[in-house]
Amino acid sequence: MTQTTTDTRALRNALGRFATGIAVVTAIDQDGHPIGLTVNSFSAVSLNPALVLWCLDNGSNNLEAFRHASHHAINILAEDQQDISNRFATWPADRFAGLPWQHGLGGAPVFPNCCATFEVANETVHVAGDHTIFIGRVERFTETAELAPILFHAGQYRKLADPAGD
Repeated sequence: MTQTTTDTRALRNALGRFATGIAVVTAIDQDGHPIGLTVNSFSAVSLNPALVLWCLDNGSNNLEAFRHASHHAINILAEDQQDISNRFATWPADRFAGLPWQHGLGGAPVFPNCCATFEVANETVHVAGDHTIFIGRVERFTETAELAPILFHAGQYRKLADPAGD
């Protein structure tokens, strides 16, 4: 069925047909406190130079903190980390309470046991409609190839049927 973009609920549902991974993007705010939120808008931009992007709603309470952070970390969640995804999608909450993490580049929180983590310098910020696009230059990354990612599709968490590709 063909729709118009004026029906934002229908548009959101159609966009949700694209399966995505889930990441928690983190940084340190200007007061030295850790901040973070769940996103599924992460994407590679370029290999040379190594650039990635993610998007944040312009109404987010964390927008200015992420704009001013020198670095942020993109923690790609594994299939057993749904609780972390839910925690960082909830507002307001002390998202870091009791959660293990270590300081990455620029102090950005890096979580253990993720599929991958990208530590990036905040390179470019573009306002695009109701979101802001953050483009970061990858300075360091880790990968744990044996971990399967958690996915999001049609408004629900999903798992890979065959994570090893066998």
